[in-house]
Amino acid sequence: MEDIVYVDFDRMEGFIEDVFQALGVPEDDARICSRSIISADRIGVDSHGINRMKPFYYDRLRSGLQSPITRMEVVRETATTAVIDGHNGMGFVIGTRSMKMAIEKAREVGMGMVVVRESTHYGMAGYYSMMAAEAEMIGICGTNARPSVAPTYGTEGMLGTNPLAFGMPTDEGFPFLIDCATSIAQRGKVEMYDRIDKEIPEGWVVGRDGNIRTDTGAILQDMVKGDAALLPLGGVGVGSGGHKGYGYSTVVEILSSALQGGLFLKDITGMNVGHFFIAMDISAFTEPGDFKRTTGEILRTLRASGKAPGQERIYTAGEREYLTYLERKDIGVALNRSLQGDFILMGDELGISDKMPF
Repeated sequence: MEDIVYVDFDRMEGFIEDVFQALGVPEDDARICSRSIISADRIGVDSHGINRMKPFYYDRLRSGLQSPITRMEVVRETATTAVIDGHNGMGFVIGTRSMKMAIEKAREVGMGMVVVRESTHYGMAGYYSMMAAEAEMIGICGTNARPSVAPTYGTEGMLGTNPLAFGMPTDEGFPFLIDCATSIAQRGKVEMYDRIDKEIPEGWVVGRDGNIRTDTGAILQDMVKGDAALLPLGGVGVGSGGHKGYGYSTVVEILSSALQGGLFLKDITGMNVGHFFIAMDISAFTEPGDFKRTTGEILRTLRASGKAPGQERIYTAGEREYLTYLERKDIGVALNRSLQGDFILMGDELGISDKMPF
């Protein structure tokens, strides 16, 4: 196998769809799942793209841990809100349909919020916020996750990485998009370092004894056992602002559990997570063109502000992702040897090696 193979995005998306269908996911749902996964790689969020195809989705479906059939149930609804029970179906499908519902409600009455319980990993949170931005709305999305992050001054993984994402349209060629874990790094980035047999940077993970750790492979094992935890955004203690990341992570935890009667903290296994989706119709507040123009001007003004010595450029949220998209759209998605092995294995086990995109 070559060290790096580049595969056309559409071909890779098609193969992922084939994998999901071979695992029993209905065709339309398989298309939703594959589109969401590859969207992360298109814009450089590699920790939530094809890197997670085998360990997060294929292995769970193959083992029977997760059902390939998604049965969403609306358990409570008003003109502006809805509570969904996902019955542990495909998180991508639940997330996409929930944000669509929030957007439809916002289009009717100005704002919509949909909360979900009993769902599964839904990929990149920003994908759903961008759905709203593409509909000329403001989108907000978040999810809890299996416990892996220690509270400030703690060493025990209690909270998930609990991302919070905002998407807003602009008058530029790309939306404003901020999609961040409320921890310094997410588990997926640790997994990426492990794939290339490299230690993680100092300051990401704390051991149960309170010491900072960088031994990637052992960390992933110890996180499962509860002997290592990610640190909240801001790092150790309040001096560096760790309490801020801890606080925002708790906000996401509450909005992903308390409104929908879902599980939280140590009861989360990764197969029973909660989400929330908010859509705000800009036209209910102002003219969309005016909003996009003002937003674009804010971003351009920030980028044009004074730069630190040695720095050539200031970026705004969503800009790096757009530049990555422009760079990758013609060369495709990169598969290292480890990822090539994953996809070859999946193709062989499912009997679809003839459809392999590389």
